Amino acid sequence: MAVIAVSVAAATTLALAWLTGVRRLRKGASRMARAVLVDPDQHTTMDERGAVRSVQAADVTLPLRALEEIWTPMHLERLARTYWRYLTRWTLGLIRVKYEEDERAVVFLMRPFVLLRFRAPEYELDAWRGIVRWRIASGLLVSRTGRDGDGYLQIDVRRCKRVDPETGRVHIEVEVANFYPALASAIARWFYTATQSRIHVIVTHGFLRSLARLDLARSVVGRYETPADADAVPDPPPLSQPARPSATDNAEGPSPEQTAA
Repeated sequence: MAVIAVSVAAATTLALAWLTGVRRLRKGASRMARAVLVDPDQHTTMDERGAVRSVQAADVTLPLRALEEIWTPMHLERLARTYWRYLTRWTLGLIRVKYEEDERAVVFLMRPFVLLRFRAPEYELDAWRGIVRWRIASGLLVSRTGRDGDGYLQIDVRRCKRVDPETGRVHIEVEVANFYPALASAIARWFYTATQSRIHVIVTHGFLRSLARLDLARSVVGRYETPADADAVPDPPPLSQPARPSATDNAEGPSPEQTAA
């Protein structure tokens, strides 16, 4: 019951934070690019086993020079950090991310209230696609079924055909897959849908819109700050294959023709 109480309290507090956090983050933001939300029709689903898949997406149009400058492993790592920074700011500091060598813990104010625990992020990048993926390990918001399973949170960035000689465009998807929410199993699916799921969609939409500022946060870990480290980033799988994570994914990335089509 303690787990349920903390989960409900966190969801309720996040809902209250939304009333003030969204207004605060929208004030006076200068934009260097344009972000348009393009969620798939069925952006959030739950299968018969209780596994959730949620995908939010945006097309970001930006100066081609800026796109070329940030298409590096270092900036992919900074994009990952920007996601967590946005979550903390949006919740007015109620939700924080604790960094360990082999994990990331999303906590409600402080430990031991770990809402979500992820394995250390995995990065993949080639000339046309970049992926950062956190595998779900445990947490108060995760049911026992989903702990140390095949669930993950992932940001997938794909370069698209140029808008014009000076303007580029990228398609960005934030996906949660094979996530088994504790709220759905402990209380009811409708309660999860009305609280945690809805808050996740709102936060992710806000994050995607915020990318129009091209304000990427400096990484806490700095794994790819040097060119030598950046050379070790593996290629993502071809777009013709299902973009599902595998511990042995090492296929060559898509050709420019595939992605620019």
